[in-house]
Amino acid sequence: MQRRDFARAAMLFPLAGSGLLRAQPGWPQRPVKFILSQPAGSGPDILARYVADRLARGWGQPIVIENRPGGQNVIGAQAAARSPADGYTFYYATTAAMVTNVYTFKALPYDPVKDFAPVRLVGRSPFVIAAAANFAVRDLKEALALAKAQPGGIAIATEGPKTFSGMLADSVAGMAGVRLNHVPYTKAPDALQDVIGGRVQLVCLPDAALTAYLKAGQVRALAVSTAKRQAGMPDVPSLSETFAGFEYTGWNGLFAPAGTPPDVVARVNHDLEAVLQQPEVVQRLQSLGSQAEPRMSVAEFEAFMRSERERWVKLVKQLDIQPE
Repeated sequence: MQRRDFARAAMLFPLAGSGLLRAQPGWPQRPVKFILSQPAGSGPDILARYVADRLARGWGQPIVIENRPGGQNVIGAQAAARSPADGYTFYYATTAAMVTNVYTFKALPYDPVKDFAPVRLVGRSPFVIAAAANFAVRDLKEALALAKAQPGGIAIATEGPKTFSGMLADSVAGMAGVRLNHVPYTKAPDALQDVIGGRVQLVCLPDAALTAYLKAGQVRALAVSTAKRQAGMPDVPSLSETFAGFEYTGWNGLFAPAGTPPDVVARVNHDLEAVLQQPEVVQRLQSLGSQAEPRMSVAEFEAFMRSERERWVKLVKQLDIQPE
């Protein structure tokens, strides 16, 4: 390799020493695109942009985030499924798009199994049940007791009754024997503004969407959906402390349109793993409400997806969810 080629490689791959592979011949020669089903400023969007920035530094090519919100993830997922399988378009997806939509829709214009190739799990995102700062309850137990005394009188903001947050709210209400009034929102900031304004008493959203509001004291966390308390919220009880053995955690991961060259999928998996092992990345994701997944091969992600589908078959039956 001539001297100018070494110089060019050094400019394109400033993170080569951190474990990122050098580019395979011919890839990437142009910007890469991540499609999201959520709007700009949402929890998944913030996480995707941060991870994309770290990857782009090593690839020497920008990663463009394309937000395609709406239709409970259907619009973005369909757009990603129909994208060219040339290694330049990926789908940054959540649990809803790749697992739960199968059980809540009678028909989907995309097939999460056939239309996508799993690349890598990025992180697990717990959900949080929170209350307006001025709502007169001290904890989840008091909130549920109040809901029991006022059937349907306590409103909870979710992303919809058949979304991940909506099903969590229904699970909690069912286990507690209460009825909560669902108020669906398409954008987390809109839901939080209504909670802060006192028009809705409770909210159930991913930790990432609530982090800034919790830190500002505008809302107060009552419970986190993981089996154990989270390091970033040590004073917030886990739902398992109220309902023994209960755990309900979402995740976000990267997928490629089916038919994407396996070597590109393997390359992205490897480079993403290198990024997710960097201490500053782990800390940043935690501050954004996501627990980084340090190690996961393509085969392990495929196995994870199979186990997730099996888990949700059981949960959907428990909640008696009927597809629409």
